[in-house]
Amino acid sequence: MSGAFAMTDAFAMTGAALIGLGFYGLIASSHLLRRVIAFNVIGSGIFLYFGAFASRGGTADPVPQALIITGIVVALSATALAIGLVVAHARESGSAVLPEDEVAERE
Repeated sequence: MSGAFAMTDAFAMTGAALIGLGFYGLIASSHLLRRVIAFNVIGSGIFLYFGAFASRGGTADPVPQALIITGIVVALSATALAIGLVVAHARESGSAVLPEDEVAERE
């Protein structure tokens, strides 16, 4: 169907929307934990977008699926590391916001 809206198109558009939402959260928020979550939303959007375009043409290609699964594992590990760094920074400084962002919020 040439004019129909395929399910893969919906997945691709949802992935693009997640990338945009995550990028906005990354730029707009100064709290470090919210930035980590926004970065994860960007990653989820990329995985969804990549998976949508990997399944075009009738059958799913196993290579992009393997890359997506590997990316999810790496993203989980990077998230655990980032949360550990945010907790260490919050314990050391008493705030989960970077000093540069605190100055920018006061002005």
